[in-house]
Amino acid sequence: MAIKLNQRAYAHAKQLIQDGKAVVDERDDWSEHQPSAAKENQYLAEHGVTEFGRWYLGVDDTQDKDNKGHYKFPYGDFESVHRCGVIAAESRAGQYKYMDIEQAAAHLHGMLDALE
Repeated sequence: MAIKLNQRAYAHAKQLIQDGKAVVDERDDWSEHQPSAAKENQYLAEHGVTEFGRWYLGVDDTQDKDNKGHYKFPYGDFESVHRCGVIAAESRAGQYKYMDIEQAAAHLHGMLDALE
């Protein structure tokens, strides 16, 4: 897999945090806060693939850009950045050695922690 940082999503997440559209939740909340597949499909149908992709820190170049599977490492619920989603992305990216995604998520994590 050729997964790399989605620069547009990273910039979008930083802007959302600066605009106060962030949820400083607990690490283990992601299972409850992560959008369901139905919500992902609804957002994709309503907003298109370009907007959908802004909510995922990673892109997989082996997948078609118009395919939902092209986007990896979600960090929010299509409204706000969630600390738990950023932590999940940071942890998983580190586990799979996607250093650029891990570093971006760590930066977002720091920005969110500074809000407390």
